[in-house]
Amino acid sequence: MTELSHRDAHRVLAAAQAELERDHLGAAIAVVDAHGELVTFVRTDGCPLPSISNAINKAYTAARERKPSREIGDASRRDGFPITNFGDLRYTGWGGGIPLVVGGEVVGAVGVSGLPEEDDMRIAAAAATVLGD
Repeated sequence: MTELSHRDAHRVLAAAQAELERDHLGAAIAVVDAHGELVTFVRTDGCPLPSISNAINKAYTAARERKPSREIGDASRRDGFPITNFGDLRYTGWGGGIPLVVGGEVVGAVGVSGLPEEDDMRIAAAAATVLGD
């Protein structure tokens, strides 16, 4: 697989959505391609509205940088390097964006937003395993 298909993007989204629904939680889920462009998205019941953009931006950041969005934020805070220095206002350092890796290649990313950061990260990480590596 060198490109994230719409079908596989929906599998990732469905895995995250199942986690949310099982626990009766509301959040936004975004799945993007390797360039960070949106492939599929859902806002579940009870999701805070600001989480829409946050989920998309978390996925965008993870895809563009090929690492979890939280790692970008941690490095920015640790090194005193403002995230705005990336020159892209869509970048975010909040946890919840996880790259989708298949065969050692990043084919996209998933972003979850609307819950405490640790929960966003947990759900995104679980969804990212659907495609395997």
